[in-house]
Amino acid sequence: MQEVYEFLKAAETYYLATVEGDQPRVRPFGTVHIFEGRLYIQTGRVKPVSKQIAANPKVEICAMKGGEWIRVAATLVEDDRLEARQSMLDAYPSLQGMYKADDGNTQVFYLRDAVATISAFTHPPVEIRF
Repeated sequence: MQEVYEFLKAAETYYLATVEGDQPRVRPFGTVHIFEGRLYIQTGRVKPVSKQIAANPKVEICAMKGGEWIRVAATLVEDDRLEARQSMLDAYPSLQGMYKADDGNTQVFYLRDAVATISAFTHPPVEIRF
């Protein structure tokens, strides 16, 4: 999991894919954080992505850095604890102008049953499960 975290942090932007009905939806994200031994992402309840995750929590993340790319398939699990939300916001102070841990909007999810594959044209794929 640490290697996946480090890859996503170094990439700075990753793309989160969800499903809305039968239509795939992809958008850029930048938040990734380890809290209590789990890998977390963050969004806002008012966003369509939140409703898409509620309807189908299976997602895929994709990012690229240098000559490598990563794909992470996982199920997102909401952690509605104030401590989890605050930990994310502490890791991303720039978000604190838009989000507060107790605002009813801030939402954090951890990745469950994740399978990450790091690939490149120069080496065989590396699979990481967590």
